[in-house]
Amino acid sequence: MLSKLDHHHRITLQKLFTHPLNHNIQWHDVCSLLARLGVVHETHRGNWAVTVDGDTVSFGSTRTRDLTEEQVVKVRNFLRANGLSPEVLKVA
Repeated sequence: MLSKLDHHHRITLQKLFTHPLNHNIQWHDVCSLLARLGVVHETHRGNWAVTVDGDTVSFGSTRTRDLTEEQVVKVRNFLRANGLSPEVLKVA
């Protein structure tokens, strides 16, 4: 999975897992990262969702340029569930 990520994706992944929480993470960057894991699409309600192995997760509205704190946490949990975390980056 990690081999699918380019330098830009790795930077986005690091931003997502930074402590304290980074407030400057753009949807465009996150959608690009998520597209490496599965299929990213916009729902009929204007939310971004990703489908991996038949399981779809919605990340909420993208009306703003940056993710909210809640969305960052949700994306973090999704990435961990799919085997991506800061620890994986350190090993690579």
